[in-house]
Amino acid sequence: MPRFPTDEWFQDFIVLINGSAVYRRAAESWEGDISFLVEAEPDKRLPEDVWGYLDLWHGGCRGGGVVAPEQGDEAAFIIRAPYSRWKDVLRGDLDPIRGMVQGKLQVRGDLPTIIRYVNAANELVHLTGEVDTTFPDD
Repeated sequence: MPRFPTDEWFQDFIVLINGSAVYRRAAESWEGDISFLVEAEPDKRLPEDVWGYLDLWHGGCRGGGVVAPEQGDEAAFIIRAPYSRWKDVLRGDLDPIRGMVQGKLQVRGDLPTIIRYVNAANELVHLTGEVDTTFPDD
């Protein structure tokens, strides 16, 4: 079972994205990559920041995984939050769109575009819950 936020976890996530007909339909006109900055929380056994990256294109994911900060920082959209906040998203305790609007998840990029693709975003969140996941602090 992959541990969040490792490359193995992101690879399993990508497989689920590419296998989802719901995501394919909801994001058929989406063009843009997304980085997820999982900010370190040493007391939660995540000692360093981790950048996850997805190259999303017309309902699929052309690749991604854990990347160097300079690659992650070049994405069209960047969503950043402390590790424990991401854990809340993955467990379904925090709706990511609501979290973005409330400032619990910091977004760089065109927020109206993300909101326009809310169904695609919701399916991505649903799929994160489908990844068999362990957490470093559990």
